[in-house]
Amino acid sequence: MDTPVKHIHQDLIEGCRTKDPRAQFEIYRLYYKNMYNTSLRIVNNTAEAEDVMQDSFLDAFQRIEDFKGTASFGAWLKKIVINNSLDALKKNTGLSFVEEYDHEIPDHDDNDYAEDVDYQVEEIRKAITRLPDDYRVVLSLFLLEGYDHEEISDILNISNNTSRIRYFRAKQRLLEILQQERIRNLIF
Repeated sequence: MDTPVKHIHQDLIEGCRTKDPRAQFEIYRLYYKNMYNTSLRIVNNTAEAEDVMQDSFLDAFQRIEDFKGTASFGAWLKKIVINNSLDALKKNTGLSFVEEYDHEIPDHDDNDYAEDVDYQVEEIRKAITRLPDDYRVVLSLFLLEGYDHEEISDILNISNNTSRIRYFRAKQRLLEILQQERIRNLIF
């Protein structure tokens, strides 16, 4: 049986339980950026991610009594954000959640390496936004949020195998997008 533990922001969590606006604002300030990025990776729209954030924090503050403290507050909040993001994605796109590439790191040590890595990260980030929603969501949950396929299958109400297939196909499609961009950049 999981037992509650004392959390780093326990005083703020207790303040939220008593509906203290200062505590709520501080929790919002501490967690907003990470939760916004999580939502944005799922809904792929800045305005929608903002709306999801507002709803998620309101939900969290209204349901603060449901937080038992057996996991971190951030993990509990992230689950709310992911569920609200998935609901928004389903509502806006009609998406229904029904049923490797090894990048070589350059071997040189020049100063351009950091700029190359930054460029590659930005290129990959943009390519991820171009993935179909069902692929982007699974890829984001697995690679960026750290969920395993069993957890993803529970969150999306799909089979474990479907999660793995979507992840594999997302990686393949991501490679195709990146290769198309590189070819386009070579031509133009």
